[in-house]
Amino acid sequence: MKHCMRLALLPVALLTAGLADEPWQPDRSDVKLPNGKSQQEEILKADHQKTLQDTAALMELVESLRKELEKNEHHVLSISSIRKTEEIEKLAKRIRSRLRRY
Repeated sequence: MKHCMRLALLPVALLTAGLADEPWQPDRSDVKLPNGKSQQEEILKADHQKTLQDTAALMELVESLRKELEKNEHHVLSISSIRKTEEIEKLAKRIRSRLRRY
């Protein structure tokens, strides 16, 4: 009985061992949109535009933070300065993650 079970499980073991040799890769086939353009190309363009917008917002925040710190005569940070640094960090992480995708 044990011998029959081993023989029945042998094809399953061989099949799973064969699948383990090849790493899974996502389907990278290029899908065309109804207007004939490449979907991946359109995604890249949209990501590029978002990155440019986020970079512009990042530059504005950095500049306003710099001005705020220069105006401040005390050596104490205001709550708005801390919030600006947090927003700068969020934008920088968003830009970095978008750039790492491709």
